[in-house]
Amino acid sequence: MIIGLLALVTATLFAGAAFYITVAEQPARLLLDDRALLTQWKPSYKRGFAMQASLAVVSAALGFWTAWQTQDWRWAAGAALILANWPYTLLGIMPTNHRLGAIPNEQADANSRALIVKWGGLHAVRTALGCAAVGAYLWALV
Repeated sequence: MIIGLLALVTATLFAGAAFYITVAEQPARLLLDDRALLTQWKPSYKRGFAMQASLAVVSAALGFWTAWQTQDWRWAAGAALILANWPYTLLGIMPTNHRLGAIPNEQADANSRALIVKWGGLHAVRTALGCAAVGAYLWALV
């Protein structure tokens, strides 16, 4: 069951980071002027992506492993939910990320701001998927 606990811990780390971005970092960065907003978003996103992508893969692998060991589909459900962040990010968020990344910081304007606002809404889905995965893992533990 230690593997299941590790799946839960990594999903919780993912969900916590996503929640922080959604409720603290994104609203705070939107208080910046357009140039500073884009300048802050770019490195923040790169660092967050590397961390969250790794946590999602590790949690999913551990969750599927636990599902196989315990023959409990709830672990697989949690693993699928946390892993769903990958295709969602690649298909749903990445086009916006690429558009933002292509804008030179000195050309930031209302359009780049609107894209970052849109990105925040898209990212909130990642928060929901992470929280749902934590819920499924907790359900499997009970």
